[in-house]
Amino acid sequence: MSQNQAPFSEADVRKIVLPLVGPKRLGAITIRDGTVGILLDARASEARALEPLRLSVEAAVQNMAGVTQVFVVLTSDEGEAKAAPPVSAKGTGLARVAKIIAVASGKGGVGKSTVAVNLALALQAQGLRIGVLDADIYGPSIPKLLGLYGKPDSDGQMLKPMSAFGLKAMSIGLLVAPDTAMVWRGPMATSALNQLLVDVDWGVLDILIVDMPPGTGDIQLSLAQRANLAGAVIVSTPQDLALIDARKGIAMFRKVNVPILGLVENMSRFVCPHCHTRADIFGSGGAQAAAAELGIAFLGDVPLHMDIRALSDVGTPIVAHAPDSAQAASFHALATGVIEALQIALKPLPVISKV
Repeated sequence: MSQNQAPFSEADVRKIVLPLVGPKRLGAITIRDGTVGILLDARASEARALEPLRLSVEAAVQNMAGVTQVFVVLTSDEGEAKAAPPVSAKGTGLARVAKIIAVASGKGGVGKSTVAVNLALALQAQGLRIGVLDADIYGPSIPKLLGLYGKPDSDGQMLKPMSAFGLKAMSIGLLVAPDTAMVWRGPMATSALNQLLVDVDWGVLDILIVDMPPGTGDIQLSLAQRANLAGAVIVSTPQDLALIDARKGIAMFRKVNVPILGLVENMSRFVCPHCHTRADIFGSGGAQAAAAELGIAFLGDVPLHMDIRALSDVGTPIVAHAPDSAQAASFHALATGVIEALQIALKPLPVISKV
């Protein structure tokens, strides 16, 4: 059902909410099927005091005929003068998540999301319970990569993550229409991400992988500070241009004291399927050299291969479709390196539970 087919309109929602919050506080309203998203303007210092108001708005809209889910986000166009405190897992959907790691890149177009999804599947193959949070508000890729459609369920208070290939997954792309442009300022996007992080019932997970947005702006910095990250995996292609930005990502995580688990060189080589000649289209070995220079682990390289691209496009990642293939082997090696790096980064090491 499209927004136009919903049994209620934005005007209907606004009519319910305006008497509760007033015109100055009410921001954007989005509708997808029976899911309603509402932005309320609030400074960071007001967030605690306005929590009852946020809950009352959710309850009022939830009672509208045809509404299945409501998300009310307190946000502001003002920049934050101070870094927000880390999210406490207690009492949130993160309560039973053992570790959170970020998969990040300094720039877009390096295959970060493809690496994140296949890494998640490779970690799962080692017997771990894995979830994936798509933190890219402006360009969510996880629904496409995992072949997820429709919208997640809710118990009225928390979202239920969707499932694909045994992974638990959540993305803003599951809550809005695919062609919707998320024209949100940084603080608005950050507030939405915080709710996706803590208002999802992740259940028991050994590792939650956060597929970070590309770059090193406010959203990335806020998420790195608030998510209590156990570590970060940096993805780059071999050429100098990508590595310049990868260094910026490493510097950002170091600034907020997040351990760097290692660097991955994606699209490192191409072998022609016809003549079997190797071509280093983006160069080769640049990430490994950069890792050595920066004093971080090199987790391995991933080839530029048509099967990885084609299977990603149809929502069946290579590690799920062909787990014993040579292409999947790169991700299995990466998973082993991440687990080893976690054991070094966390002292003392918490027990990594098996399924």
